[in-house]
Amino acid sequence: MPLQKALRRASRKAFLWPEEAVAILADGRSLAELPAIGPALARIIGTWIEDPPAVPNPPDIRANFLSATEARGLWTEKPGWHSALKGDLQMHTAWSDGSGSVEDMARAGWERGYQFIAITDHSKGLKIAGGIDEAQLEHQAEEIKAVNLKLRSEGLGIEVLRSLELNLDPSGNGDMERPSLAGLDLVLGCFHSALRKKEDQTERYVAALRNPDIHILGHPRGRIYNYRLGLTADWERVFGVAAELDKAVEIDGYPDRQDLSIDLLRLAKKSGCRVSLGTDAHDPLQLRFIDYSLAAAIRSNLKTDRILNFMTPDELRNWAASVRG
Repeated sequence: MPLQKALRRASRKAFLWPEEAVAILADGRSLAELPAIGPALARIIGTWIEDPPAVPNPPDIRANFLSATEARGLWTEKPGWHSALKGDLQMHTAWSDGSGSVEDMARAGWERGYQFIAITDHSKGLKIAGGIDEAQLEHQAEEIKAVNLKLRSEGLGIEVLRSLELNLDPSGNGDMERPSLAGLDLVLGCFHSALRKKEDQTERYVAALRNPDIHILGHPRGRIYNYRLGLTADWERVFGVAAELDKAVEIDGYPDRQDLSIDLLRLAKKSGCRVSLGTDAHDPLQLRFIDYSLAAAIRSNLKTDRILNFMTPDELRNWAASVRG
């Protein structure tokens, strides 16, 4: 059991390994350089590399995830994407379950060359993640306004957008009073319950997209690597409804989410719906997870004109207003 736990921990850390294990061994270095790898695991993995065992295809719960090195290799094929990217549309702060402040996240975004970030803390129904209520959302608005004024006074060309990760019930309804949402720049709608259903969940998604408060459907499948397979649906229909309403579906770049997956993104592209990129970062360092979102978009052959993150802040607001209208 201790070895199984160590292997599970290492398998998740492997998403973030800066180099492939094969390359490290080829350089004559120790695999113990890698996070979560001690001498025992280094020996086991080294043996697997030297004499690869017969391994079946991974089960769906572990399939179609990119490592950091794979992601980096993909977005370097289109280096202009990184420089053209104007912002990140999902992240959390200490207002809910993040560890950084609004200002911390904004300055980290500025260092990445962004024109905007969207603060999407959890709404009140998700108590386990410190969800905020309507009054807290208004207090956060005051902080965001103050941070924007401070950044502008320093000549930093980045703007913090007011947003929220609205918790949706299985019927597609949010958990906040609608007037409190009207003043937000964007609303990200996400399911956080009943995520292990086996039967088709198409109607749940259609209802969420038809919710007039929602601009972006966040981490749609709800999958988590080696933990939860996520929901199934008639995805062509779901993406078709999103395209009809000019709404967006998200590529959540958190390493063990990577949701939507590349196979579904290809269907989304075919439908013509918009796509949003978000790191789901919970501290400033996790903004680097945008690499996974970009890599998935590139491998899916998405066009930048369908990705919200390549818009300017004004273009993004105009789109959001048209969706509300």
